[in-house]
Amino acid sequence: MPRSFQRSLPPPDPGASPIGDLPPLVVVIALAIGLVEIALSLGGAGLVGGPYAVGWRVQAIQALGMSPAAWEAMGARGLFAEPLLSLRLVAYPLVHGSAIQTLFACAMLLALGKFTAEAMGQARTLVVLLVATLAGAVAHGAILTGTVPLYGAYPAAYGLIGAYTYLLWVRIGAAGGNRVGAFRMIGVLLGLQLAFGALFGANPLWVSEVAGFLGGGLAALLVAPGSLPALRARLRAR
Repeated sequence: MPRSFQRSLPPPDPGASPIGDLPPLVVVIALAIGLVEIALSLGGAGLVGGPYAVGWRVQAIQALGMSPAAWEAMGARGLFAEPLLSLRLVAYPLVHGSAIQTLFACAMLLALGKFTAEAMGQARTLVVLLVATLAGAVAHGAILTGTVPLYGAYPAAYGLIGAYTYLLWVRIGAAGGNRVGAFRMIGVLLGLQLAFGALFGANPLWVSEVAGFLGGGLAALLVAPGSLPALRARLRAR
């Protein structure tokens, strides 16, 4: 049973196993991403797949990455006219640019997915992940131009941050606190994005990450236990 997001989560137990407490949903997703990365890393190192395996990562990004050009092609031919092309909308989180990117993405998914699944349940968390993934793909394809592909699980992870922000916003409001504090995490992350952009050049992928955050927050608003009735009650009160 999902825990009500308005109740306090239990305090951390230093002696508990962090892996044993993880919801199966986020473990399966992280394992899928990890297995893809292991294959690409081994192939890139020349340990499996022969000489052609060195290019597996580039080929995977080309096959699964969501680019503005792919979005235009889907618009011209029909969104679901070519299943392999439309698969990019949800498959791009499986491939990353490096093992380091994969580790960071999986760490975010596991940590934030654990909190979200405990507060909302695994089925609702899956909805958040799917909505955030789709929002990131659509924003990247519709807003940007060119052929730069979107890949990696960061829009999905930002979707979990959006859900976390919403749940925290509700909890702080119920306690009578300042709800602005709920946006501290996303504010810090966006600040880091701006800092890195100023130092090393802007990365257009932030568009998909912000879209993932907004999509995850909206999905949490719609599917979190008791969220819609509480929202309707507040609107009626006004």
